[in-house]
Amino acid sequence: MSSVTGNKIKLSVFGESHGEAIGCVIDGLPAGIKLNAAKISREMLRRAPGRDKTATQRREDDAPHIISGILNGITTGAPLAAIIENTNAKSGDYGNISAIPRPGHSDYPAYVKFGGFNDIRGGGHFSGRLTAPIVFAGSVAKQILDEKGVKIGAHIAEMGGVSDERFDKNDISANLLERLSESSFSLIDTKRETDMRVAVENARLSGDSVGGIIECAVIGLPAGVGGNIFDTVESRLGAALFAVPAVKGVEFGEGFGFAKMTGSEANDCYEIKDGNVRLLSNHNGGILGGITDGAPIVFSVAVKPTPSISAPQKSVDLKTMTNETLEIRGRHDPCIVPRAVPVVEAVAALVMLDIIS
Repeated sequence: MSSVTGNKIKLSVFGESHGEAIGCVIDGLPAGIKLNAAKISREMLRRAPGRDKTATQRREDDAPHIISGILNGITTGAPLAAIIENTNAKSGDYGNISAIPRPGHSDYPAYVKFGGFNDIRGGGHFSGRLTAPIVFAGSVAKQILDEKGVKIGAHIAEMGGVSDERFDKNDISANLLERLSESSFSLIDTKRETDMRVAVENARLSGDSVGGIIECAVIGLPAGVGGNIFDTVESRLGAALFAVPAVKGVEFGEGFGFAKMTGSEANDCYEIKDGNVRLLSNHNGGILGGITDGAPIVFSVAVKPTPSISAPQKSVDLKTMTNETLEIRGRHDPCIVPRAVPVVEAVAALVMLDIIS
């Protein structure tokens, strides 16, 4: 089981959903970076559970306790380690699934791979709870990127069939990304929030869940960043984004929309403006040949509906090898999309910091 990522900036994530604590170690950070604790806290609260009707009612403070790599609020250059205590786990809710895998979860393949020794409570090390230390690490990366003029922000592009406006891929302001990064329900058009919440609530009341799409943008990077073949910006981002539980699709720029376009529609033409090369459009999402072209990096991720639903589902008993009907107990998100927005931002920040370091 590998829980380490990165080349120059390495992130290791540890812990289980119902263990004593979760946490991370970040190796390779530069020394002398003064970290803003309030900004870290804001990012953690955006992802934290128990604060919105679209989220699980498991309430955790998610306050990271930094145990190394910081002195007087400034990075020392040593590995930065932080732990986040689990204080509100209810492991008894998972007693009926120890041998009955939940549909849509990692339970069955993990049971086979680890011989049944994996921690099943709350999903164990496969749980979305492990995104809390990722958000902590990402909040550190975002602050370092800010000093380099690189801004990152994301929003709920679609949830429960209700869509938000999309980014103007060739004209994304730092102010917009900052506003989105300060919101716990990130939307470009805030008037769409009511309809999204209604869709989630209808699913919850029927014992079901919904998914959605998150659109993310990175601005401030010059042309020429990244590599080709196996080291493209897309491949680096894609690999990290697919590590986020429930992410089942990633596309850059127009993505699968390219299949319906002609070359003349898809190509991003150039012009000279104020003495610099500029793109007239940004269908490719700011990346060509795996390398940044100077336009905003724009990508979207598809988030599947929360697999833990209260409606009865067909499963099997792995001990008796008989068919069973499973009713999942416990506290679960009817939609994880709003809480996944800061996770996507965090992953993007970590990858981009690693690439430019």
